[in-house]
Amino acid sequence: MPESAPLPEDIRHPPWLYYAAGALALAVLTIVLLGATIARGHQFAFDRAIMLAMREPENMRVPEGPVWLKQVMLDVTALGGETVLTLIVIVTAGFLALRRHWLTFWLVLAGTISGSWAVGLVKTIVGRPRPALIDHLVEVWSASFPSGHAANSAIIYLTVTLLLMQIVESRAARWYMIAVAMLLVTAIGVSRVYLGVHWPSDVLAGWSFGTLWALGWWSFGSWLRLRRLALTPVPGVPALP
Repeated sequence: MPESAPLPEDIRHPPWLYYAAGALALAVLTIVLLGATIARGHQFAFDRAIMLAMREPENMRVPEGPVWLKQVMLDVTALGGETVLTLIVIVTAGFLALRRHWLTFWLVLAGTISGSWAVGLVKTIVGRPRPALIDHLVEVWSASFPSGHAANSAIIYLTVTLLLMQIVESRAARWYMIAVAMLLVTAIGVSRVYLGVHWPSDVLAGWSFGTLWALGWWSFGSWLRLRRLALTPVPGVPALP
């Protein structure tokens, strides 16, 4: 590019901020609309069908599958619990601080903490009771919608992964990171239905909100990085206004 040539329009006015705002707005709109629908007493037919399929038809106390599957689901669901997710954020933030990736550090903290706060707020407002259709295989206390395990695992695992992908150079490593995060989020959500403590619609709402939330913060991070790059003086290239 000649020294006097103007910078491309997509660099002067990057679309990432609009993508971020759109994804975050869609996340909020999705969970608010679903929550309002459920709060009015609407029931989804697939909720009942899927939950009944998780138990032996002759005995609703006995989960489907081999004996060892119940323990696997208990172990998997713990990966979406508050303790594990909090440790994931702390360990990631500590690593980023040691490597002085301060932009990613603050994005990870802001994205995960604000997302988890939003999930807790919606739970309180909607107040959907836990399903009583089949026996619970674990103890639960909070409201049902949305699934906190599904939403928070998507928020934290996907937000952390997508933001780390912006500073990881290896394409193979980036694909590996996102594949593992998606597998974890999927398994955690399925475990909540298998254990009888969430309706499938709770999990779907949690996945949708968490994924859109993570994409919003990934887009916002991309916008900040592009702006920082654009504002960095480069010899021979005119600075952005």
